[in-house]
Amino acid sequence: MTARGFARGQGFAAGRGFAGRRWVVGNRWDSFDGIRPDPLPRVSVIVSHYDQPAELARTLHALAAQDYPPQLLEVIVADDGSPGEVDVPDDVILVRQDDHGFRLAAVRNLGVRASTGEVLCFLDADTSPEPGYVRALSRLPALLPEAVVVGRRRHADFSGIPPEVPVTEAAAGRDLPEPVWLAEEYVRSRALLDADDRSYRFVIGAVIGCSRSLFDEVGGFDETFTSYGGEDWEWAHRMWQAGAVFAHVPDAVAWHDGPEWADREGSGMDRANAQTLRMQSTIPVPGSSPRALWPGAADLVVRMRGEHSPAALFVMADSLFAAFPRARLLLDDIPAALDEDPRVAPARDDVDARVVWEMSRPVVVLDATWIVDLVHGLGTGDVGTVQLIDDDGSSLGTLRARRATRRAERWGHEDAFRTRRMTAVGTHALRPDPRVEAWVGGWGGVESFR
Repeated sequence: MTARGFARGQGFAAGRGFAGRRWVVGNRWDSFDGIRPDPLPRVSVIVSHYDQPAELARTLHALAAQDYPPQLLEVIVADDGSPGEVDVPDDVILVRQDDHGFRLAAVRNLGVRASTGEVLCFLDADTSPEPGYVRALSRLPALLPEAVVVGRRRHADFSGIPPEVPVTEAAAGRDLPEPVWLAEEYVRSRALLDADDRSYRFVIGAVIGCSRSLFDEVGGFDETFTSYGGEDWEWAHRMWQAGAVFAHVPDAVAWHDGPEWADREGSGMDRANAQTLRMQSTIPVPGSSPRALWPGAADLVVRMRGEHSPAALFVMADSLFAAFPRARLLLDDIPAALDEDPRVAPARDDVDARVVWEMSRPVVVLDATWIVDLVHGLGTGDVGTVQLIDDDGSSLGTLRARRATRRAERWGHEDAFRTRRMTAVGTHALRPDPRVEAWVGGWGGVESFR
């Protein structure tokens, strides 16, 4: 089925092609299974390179052998300051930056600026694609502007093989082990259909693709990354938080010349630790950020509106931070008892976090398990917004994932995530004058606070 046929009304979890645009609920990229873009988009392949002439020649030969229409395929070699000349065919665009050390993020952005395609595919110079790579990798971003796709990176020893030998022939009998951790995750997550906030770890920069519109909106790669590794994960996490749909495309195969990173000389613990430490402050999700140290960005922001008693705000803040020690609480009026806590700040309208909890009545968290699980999982499935109510039906506010907010801003409607109304477990509305002594002493029952 083509995208035109789909837009005429066939589909279930995907949008119906309003104004030529399409969307899906949550991460349901499988809604586009079997659908081909019609017409095909113009694709720009950005090949990042530094002083690997033989590997680059093999990759350019492989790109010239793609089964994608050549008039719709643009190849840009983005060179990170290689010494001497860089040899590319006449139909390949070459852009270069000065050698100021490792600047993969910057050189990828340089390549994008020189490109004109509606879909962007990224390759490293030592990663040569099979003939169907561009067609397979570009399909979803052409149909779904929010798709961020990652192909299958395989490994082979190409030493002694001339670069003009077709890559599948060159790899025959010379393949090396694939990264087990990647293969296992793609199986477990059903090719990233079940992606979550930590799935950025499985988006590998050497074989990724996306739409130009999403790349430009989110802002490209972070050029402050100036050492090996991490720039692709930071970019992927930022794309995810902006509402991207992650998908693994196993049919988009490219062959890396040599073993995986963990098996290469110089890929020891120091490098791995440096990569983790570089990103821990910018990815504030469990399993990626510190366990107790303050990250640079809040995972949860609670925005309390209106005037409330100091006692109610104190009990709410203390119970909230017991459940979410690194949350931020924004108040219209900060009582003296909370003035010294740096996690409490004046309210503002430009609230941004992975999850924002808007409320107009203080709550107390008596049993944190349920609410912690809800916050950690919000926005990773189909549900992006939860209207929370107490067991008597009164409102406990609205929790909303950043992903849901960004999708709604982009599309002008709320259909890209579901909204659910849920009765809270272990979290209740506070009475205006809760007994602070009972709270701090730990001896009051629920009636002391509700």
